[in-house]
Amino acid sequence: MFVVYSYKYVHDDGRVSYPLCFIFSSPVGCKPEQQMMYAGSKNRLVQTAELTKVFEIRTTDDLTEAWLQEKLSFFR
Repeated sequence: MFVVYSYKYVHDDGRVSYPLCFIFSSPVGCKPEQQMMYAGSKNRLVQTAELTKVFEIRTTDDLTEAWLQEKLSFFR
């Protein structure tokens, strides 16, 4: 699963930014060859779109607003 998401992020000092986040989840149970193809296409997309906020999730249940805010808190 690939998701590119523009998120309204309010910084601690009140500034507002709209980072473009790339969120991906690797397919579970795929053959190693398929996982390599998936990783290659993911990397190509990240490079082509010049995405800098790249995050991986294990399951879609992990994808919450609190999770995304925690990940983005490392970028000031």
